[in-house]
Amino acid sequence: MSALVTDPLLGIRPMREEDLAQVFALEIEVYPFPWTEGIFHDCLRVGYSCWVLTMDDQVIGYGVMSVVIDEAHILNICISPEWRRRGLGEKLMRRLIKVAGQHGAETVFLEVRVSNRRALQLYEKIGFVEVGMRKAYYPDHNKNREDALLLSLERLNARGSG
Repeated sequence: MSALVTDPLLGIRPMREEDLAQVFALEIEVYPFPWTEGIFHDCLRVGYSCWVLTMDDQVIGYGVMSVVIDEAHILNICISPEWRRRGLGEKLMRRLIKVAGQHGAETVFLEVRVSNRRALQLYEKIGFVEVGMRKAYYPDHNKNREDALLLSLERLNARGSG
């Protein structure tokens, strides 16, 4: 694994409307069944917690999370393929968890494809545990559906907000 990126040009900040073209370009590059640009726009409009990871003003990752009362749900997280395996996914996840705690969430949920071993390893490293399965949750290329594992991270406030 490559060393964690600590470059001073690396930043994490709230997503803005002007980021949407780069976010959407990354989404369609990475995901075979991408969200639309309109979905990202709606997430900003309704006040979801949307963050971008940037390197020298270029969006290299993003995360979208909803927080309602004492629960947060990470809806989408992505790191550009050329920036993976450098600790950036963990850095972005920890920021989302911290923000969730700051907004009063005590539990964070997310779904992950059962086949996404790298993501599962990262989530388990952070402390997420499997709490359920969503059958046929994700589309796949064979016009079938892939199951998702439902993971949670609990007691955020006891952890010092992540």
